[in-house]
Amino acid sequence: MASGPNNVRKRVPEGSPIIRWALITVALGFLLLFLVVPLLTVFYYAFRKGVAVYFQAFQNRAVLSAVVLTLVAALVSVVLNVIFGIAAAWTITKFDFKGKSFLTTLIDLPFTVSPVIAGLIFVLMFGAQSQLGAWLIAHQIKIVYAIPGIILATVFVTFPFVARELIPLMEAQGREEEEAAFALGAGGWATFWRITAPNIKWGLLYSVILCNARAMGEFGAVSVVSGHIRCKTNTLPLHVEILYSEYNFSAAFAVASLLAMLAIVTLIIKQAVEWRSRRSALALASDDAERLIE
Repeated sequence: MASGPNNVRKRVPEGSPIIRWALITVALGFLLLFLVVPLLTVFYYAFRKGVAVYFQAFQNRAVLSAVVLTLVAALVSVVLNVIFGIAAAWTITKFDFKGKSFLTTLIDLPFTVSPVIAGLIFVLMFGAQSQLGAWLIAHQIKIVYAIPGIILATVFVTFPFVARELIPLMEAQGREEEEAAFALGAGGWATFWRITAPNIKWGLLYSVILCNARAMGEFGAVSVVSGHIRCKTNTLPLHVEILYSEYNFSAAFAVASLLAMLAIVTLIIKQAVEWRSRRSALALASDDAERLIE
């Protein structure tokens, strides 16, 4: 009998069909129970009293203020995290220094700390009971229970996303291209914009999408530092909680549906970026193969 690749492939067991379909059923059941059904429930209660009542919920000044604050906090957080993420990934992957593993561990810290604890830390740091807080009050600078505190809390819970996406990507790409550019006399900025940035653009865009989604949906840390001041420090998740606690269910689910739609749009964009990234990687591999053949 021939022992070619096709025969080897045939001898590899595929597993029992019963086990395979059982695992698929369990996975689909979890997705249906914990994702699809809650999502459909939100939209059902949002539109239960009609389209007119649904859109009326967004005519409230408090809702519009929450939308603006959510977008502002997400935008500032994404910009700051992109700057930090690129700098951290470049430092960790392109240089050797003592404490590199410790720096990598610190980047993961927000994943291990409860968002509520993170918000409490900022209250203890910048609140009126701390020395720094007393100095800020004396100089009429508000951090806690104001927009700066919300942005700080949002940045804290989201800053691992960009760095954690770029570090393995830049490690896989290695240092050869940058070192060659430096050897040819290119400066740091030129090397980054012409070599590093094109290589990480899809990973960076993917991390920005995840960071933005996390920033818009943050509740715990922002809840602690916001003070829940209507039209001033309420983001969309906080405003949903207030509406629901006031038994204004139609408005609460309407605003929640807006967050759900933003999440769905984020997933669609994420899928498009992954598809474009795969196509780009395949095209690059094809070009490399053609060069090897020539």
